[in-house]
Amino acid sequence: MTLSRRSSLFLLAFAVWTWVIWPNFLRNIWNDPRSWTDGGGPTSFFTVHLLLVLASLAFGTVIGVIGWRGWRAARARD
Repeated sequence: MTLSRRSSLFLLAFAVWTWVIWPNFLRNIWNDPRSWTDGGGPTSFFTVHLLLVLASLAFGTVIGVIGWRGWRAARARD
């Protein structure tokens, strides 16, 4: 399958967006009082959101790699 430069650029933009937004979201969840028990341990609220952030960052990374490879292949074709 061949990606156009436009599609590759969209995938790269999505990856950058993911890496800008989700770490900030994690900081906000970390500071939320619902995230920690009185003893200092994480709550299920925190655990679920942490898994959401980790999955999103993993998907964003994979999408970024696909976009980067598509961009390089499109440049090589031209």
